Amino acid sequence: MTIRIFNSLSKKKEEFVPLEGKTIRMYVCGVTVYDRCHIGHARSLYVFEVMRRYLTYRGYDVRFVRNITDVDDKIIHKAQETGKSFEDVVRENIDAYTADLKSLGIPPATIEPQATQNIPEMIKDIESLIQRGFAYAVDGDVYYQVRQFKGYGKLSGQTMDKMRDAVRIDLSEKKHDPLDFALWKKSKEGEPWWESPWGRGRPGWHIECSCMSLRHLDCETLDIHAGGRDLIFPHHENEIAQAEPLTGKPFARYWIHHGLLTINGQKMAKSLGNCITVPQALQQYSLDQWKMFFLSSHYASPMDFTEGKLSEARKALERFDILFWKAYQMLETKRSVGSLEAEFVTRHRNEFIKAMDDDFNTPMALGSLFNLINDTNKFIDTAPKDSNYLDIIFRAVDTVESLSRDILGLFLQEKHSDLTQEQNNLLNERLDARKNKDFKRSDKIRDALREKGIIVEDTKDGQVWRWA
Repeated sequence: MTIRIFNSLSKKKEEFVPLEGKTIRMYVCGVTVYDRCHIGHARSLYVFEVMRRYLTYRGYDVRFVRNITDVDDKIIHKAQETGKSFEDVVRENIDAYTADLKSLGIPPATIEPQATQNIPEMIKDIESLIQRGFAYAVDGDVYYQVRQFKGYGKLSGQTMDKMRDAVRIDLSEKKHDPLDFALWKKSKEGEPWWESPWGRGRPGWHIECSCMSLRHLDCETLDIHAGGRDLIFPHHENEIAQAEPLTGKPFARYWIHHGLLTINGQKMAKSLGNCITVPQALQQYSLDQWKMFFLSSHYASPMDFTEGKLSEARKALERFDILFWKAYQMLETKRSVGSLEAEFVTRHRNEFIKAMDDDFNTPMALGSLFNLINDTNKFIDTAPKDSNYLDIIFRAVDTVESLSRDILGLFLQEKHSDLTQEQNNLLNERLDARKNKDFKRSDKIRDALREKGIIVEDTKDGQVWRWA
């Protein structure tokens, strides 16, 4: 089986073939550290982490770079608004970003370069673009000359005329053409600066990514460049225009873009008061609920957050939990388990892989896991006389858990399996109440256990429990 990816550059699905054997060089545009991450950032960070996990599962060596933009107009404006220093805004928000990654269960990238650590290399790239006739300096600023790059617009599909109509024309600007964009900006009073051949200034946003991606992945062509759909134009278009004149080669072979997230049909905005930060999100719903919500739509599709959809995600997770705890109670006394795998387990695993091979189709992959859960439950209920009964259950549940955890990043936060003495006593009291047909008492204890995070169910085999 081969992996196929929808390439935003070619506008079609293509077979994925890295340039160098089983090595993948993947770059993802990271955050600009002027504020806390919100749930839109969380979706972006998570979907690309799932891709990295799956590509690793399929045997690739994924060299993954995700940058941090730590010099930008937004950071400068935030410092001015709050009265803090530029350095304090950056430091506080990098610390917050690191904490958000940890709380989301997302590990660091292979390399996480900061823009301010790569400015000498950006200056070299800008000098080379000037020498090649693709850029020009004016009074301390440097601009990219868009019309010099014949391939401009190939990613976004826009013509020069359409782009020019969308650009605000300001006759006082120093640009030769309204389409030209800044590579280097002359620093104003009170702004951060670095020495350069054009005077004190700072890099433009676009040059940061094209420079850091090629430098830290040590190549001239990336295998994968990824980010949000809102970055296609102008950010990614400009990255291509900057990189390709310097190397003479395609900047990236596959471009992957995820859809954007709205809240109750509205774009997230502080002015609307609907911007949910990562800490706020995890106070409202569990991490696995958020992940299940994100997995329920294809990464390229837009998503709309509603409370109802997070409730559906919780119900979906309960299907996993019920099977896990049912199997835990059946297998906890079995000392050794064989490696026998039933046909239905193999079939659903292959369906999962087929779905993920098809442009990381997580809704279909989830469907295969739910089918595996259903068939495992049927086997538990109908085949207790099978001589390999417990072996088959173990392999089935282990497959559900490993695919969910290792690829989808679910269930990374271990739930403690040991009951407290109080919880054990309540479970035993409830058993006694049911034996004595004191159902009012039984229901009261069930509610008390629920408040302590334990769900109790009565089955044909007796009372079973699981963590909520």
